Amino acid sequence: MARTPHNPFPTTNPMLPDQEFLLVTGMSGAGKNAASKVLEEFGWYVVDNPPIETFPALAQVATKPDEPIMRLAVVLDVRTLGLMNNLNLVYRFIAAFGKQLRVLFLDASEDSLVQRFNSVRRRHPLQTGDGIVDGINKERDHLTGLFTRADVVVDTSSLSVHDLRRRLEVPFGNPEFGFQVIVESFGFKYGVPRDVDLQLDMRFLPNPYWVPELRRYSGRDAAVSEYVLSDPSVEDYLESAEKMAEIAMEGYRREGKRYMILGVGCTGGKHRSVAVAEQLGKRLRTLDNVEVAVVHRDLGRE
Repeated sequence: MARTPHNPFPTTNPMLPDQEFLLVTGMSGAGKNAASKVLEEFGWYVVDNPPIETFPALAQVATKPDEPIMRLAVVLDVRTLGLMNNLNLVYRFIAAFGKQLRVLFLDASEDSLVQRFNSVRRRHPLQTGDGIVDGINKERDHLTGLFTRADVVVDTSSLSVHDLRRRLEVPFGNPEFGFQVIVESFGFKYGVPRDVDLQLDMRFLPNPYWVPELRRYSGRDAAVSEYVLSDPSVEDYLESAEKMAEIAMEGYRREGKRYMILGVGCTGGKHRSVAVAEQLGKRLRTLDNVEVAVVHRDLGRE
């Protein structure tokens, strides 16, 4: 008769109502070190790559009634001792603390990761004689289970450290803020952001790219913004988008979620999506108890 695996974690959640745990993981070279520093700025107590076998003791220390760690972030990657052989222990850690434990997965495109490793002249941790790409593919396979369990996935391919900070501020910043919204413009030709909650497609609008005197400008520039927003359909569309966002926010609040990511896309992420994202951000900032950040993922990428 098969024995039931011992669960070293508590069967009932010992966390305080406002206590938070976070697992930070993802691809090597995707920015976990930078994310750790940002989280520390936000008031998280960050533990970097503890051996997997120490997780039960770490959880016990963090939930001590007389001295709890209110915001604990644990960083994991393929260098973490015991990770590859003890992923089930990590999954039980995630399950033990329910909605109060979130998983942040930092990712980047293969080209971006290769470029980053080459620029610092470092080997990938799983690289063999087959090269960097082979190491990246092995790591992606190993981390599939954590990727599928992620609450937040951030693609850092085109993000600066400043952009990463803004991107993490909404889901992991000061919990005393009201409901937080990221309005993120992007270009469909670079892929849809994987963590958007709502997605708007602005490709039905006339494209300033085909107007020679506007092509080199972006949706942040007045001439392009006026061109895009002067389309007769835009006002109705923005009103509908704002209403849809309000309805979604109320639903997320009921579910205990404190943030929402609203993606606004066009072909290249330079003109239409940028102009509409800026305008939608202005409208959402008029709502009560809502913090809004506007991010342009692909601006300057062309």
